[in-house]
Amino acid sequence: MLLSRTVWCALAIPLFAASPEYRQALPGYRFEFPRDHFNHPEFRTEWWYYTGNVRSRDGRRFGFELVFFRQAQRRGPGDNQSAWRVDDLYLAHLALTDISARKFHYYKRLNRAGPGIAGISFEQGRIWNGNWESKWDLSSAAQTLSAVAEEVRFTLRLTPRKPPVINGENGVSQKAEGAGKASYYVSFPLLAVEGTLNGASVAGTAWMDHEWFTHQLESFQAGWDWFSIQLNNNTEFMLFQLRHLDGSIDPYSAGTYIDGHGRATHLKRDDFRLQPLEFWISPATRARYPVRWRITIPSLQVALECAAAAPGQELAAEDAASPPYWEGAVTYAGTAAGVGYLEMTGYAGPMRL
Repeated sequence: MLLSRTVWCALAIPLFAASPEYRQALPGYRFEFPRDHFNHPEFRTEWWYYTGNVRSRDGRRFGFELVFFRQAQRRGPGDNQSAWRVDDLYLAHLALTDISARKFHYYKRLNRAGPGIAGISFEQGRIWNGNWESKWDLSSAAQTLSAVAEEVRFTLRLTPRKPPVINGENGVSQKAEGAGKASYYVSFPLLAVEGTLNGASVAGTAWMDHEWFTHQLESFQAGWDWFSIQLNNNTEFMLFQLRHLDGSIDPYSAGTYIDGHGRATHLKRDDFRLQPLEFWISPATRARYPVRWRITIPSLQVALECAAAAPGQELAAEDAASPPYWEGAVTYAGTAAGVGYLEMTGYAGPMRL
């Protein structure tokens, strides 16, 4: 999704000493799948972001989020050969929106790899943190998500209906002026979902983002708004805008349009407009989030209204090291109808490491 998405790596700062040189995201990278669906330890930060909308057989609607993060702490030889040494930190977020009941649950966990506690393995086709897992079928790229928490348990099989998309231009998703101030950003824009959620059979669609990079948010960038859009006319969009401290929109805001055949077209800042229409004030953080938006893409004759399926989908901070953000299920109406997810950061204060 975006630079320092959720800025979870703030948790890692006290463990950084003299950091080695990590690779930068530069044009010319040769993507190789399925290998590139897994870890890239030569880059400092990496994540796998799953979001989706499903319904049970009795018509109840749910939104779900399962995210795996890796943040590099050290590279190179060292004296500590213990399985408990911290080469990477692994964070995971799990959230469920029970839209029909208007309830929102979220959980997070932070682990080191240890003796198999968390990690990413291409050989095993597996990304995991404790009993939260994404298990891959390397031949088909189907992914099975499983997670258990206090009020959430699911097993969901995600089958790609369109091939993975490389976002950005020349293989990189640029986030600011300058070489390396970018990420490698791959999306599965349309995944069919089937499985069980809290004991009920569910079906729907999901979106998966995988991003790896070293550069962090610029000092003048306060946060971002990110949209995944899955429309019933068999087209999808990813849009994001980076917001400056003064409220202006960064020119490196961008997006991707995916047509019915899975072909991707890059969208630049001037190709689309995101206009807030309605706000929700968090009782926990007092942040004022736009929960209804107007989206226009004139060149594609697209005019949509995005509305939160429920306003209170904020992952509020439980400690100073974990900044709050809003991420939740949304619906779209207008030139076409559909579902998706919306992420908003920097509304409770600038996102800073």
